[in-house]
Amino acid sequence: MKERGLLIVLSGPSGVGKGTVRQALFAQEDTKFEYSISVTTRKPRQGERDGVDYFFKTREEFEEMIENNKLLEWAEYVGNYYGTPVDYVEQTLESGRDVFLEIEVQGALQVRKAFPEGLFIFLAPPSLAELKNRIVTRGTETESLIENRMKAAKEEIELMDAYDYVVENDSIELACERIKAIVLAEHLRRDRVAPRYKKMLEVE
Repeated sequence: MKERGLLIVLSGPSGVGKGTVRQALFAQEDTKFEYSISVTTRKPRQGERDGVDYFFKTREEFEEMIENNKLLEWAEYVGNYYGTPVDYVEQTLESGRDVFLEIEVQGALQVRKAFPEGLFIFLAPPSLAELKNRIVTRGTETESLIENRMKAAKEEIELMDAYDYVVENDSIELACERIKAIVLAEHLRRDRVAPRYKKMLEVE
């Protein structure tokens, strides 16, 4: 009896380092997660392949997916749609592999409604001062944009209650270890393991 995979959702405020932690996690040889491929309406960039980097769709195809509830979450950004396809996630989980999503807080809340059995991890900054420092250090934001991001970050931190676990990103290496420990513990939960043993008892 093959155990179904876990949907792992990593989320947190802008500037907390979600992408950096995800890249570090996937660079580790023992990471066995499947990174969820998003659907988008933007044109492929040079070297990008359909079904590898993204699933590329027309606006009409994407809007049809929205209407038919074929997306776990979606948003429009700079004139293009981006979303997480339900079918790809379901097929991967059914094959026994864990699917990893790294998305914004609003997207994670959408996924929680559609997929409550997922594993939701909130990546938190060590402090608001450190979060502001990380955003400022990027060197890409104006003072007013930094203030807007900080205001949004405070609101997003207040949404922490919607998550199962909180991982502080004080160190990328430690954050990766904590995420892996959480996933391992979830795989060992009694309600996930018991059906396999009950099946074994039936065979005797």
